[in-house]
Amino acid sequence: MAATATKSMDLFMKGKAKQVVLEEVVVSKRYVDEEGNPIPFTLKAVDTKRIEELQDECTVPQFKKGKKVGEEIDWKRFACRLAVETTVYPNFRDPELLNSYGIVDPCELVKEILNVGGEYAELIQAVQRVNGFDTDFEELVDEAKN
Repeated sequence: MAATATKSMDLFMKGKAKQVVLEEVVVSKRYVDEEGNPIPFTLKAVDTKRIEELQDECTVPQFKKGKKVGEEIDWKRFACRLAVETTVYPNFRDPELLNSYGIVDPCELVKEILNVGGEYAELIQAVQRVNGFDTDFEELVDEAKN
């Protein structure tokens, strides 16, 4: 854009943003269709408000000698909760799917379905990319996994 061009607010008016698109990502080669092709997971970005709610839900108090000294986000839990929210297919909240594994918590289901470490890491990486997170979040997730 030329330096002399007028910067219009019209471009940011409600309804001007591109719609969030679904993205298909293969995170495991162990789940295949009838032809033997890996089944892609379908991901969709989560809105900022919901991400903040997830961060709040994953915030835990920090204690030192029995006294609360602050709060911290449980980044491992946050990464998994964000993966559950972002993944459209498979639906990790599906009662039948949860029941088939004998699990109630969708986060536990994610880790059961993707029980090979690299698969889970692949999903977490795709989720953060789809949601537009930068390297800082990647580092936090890596720390959380270790």
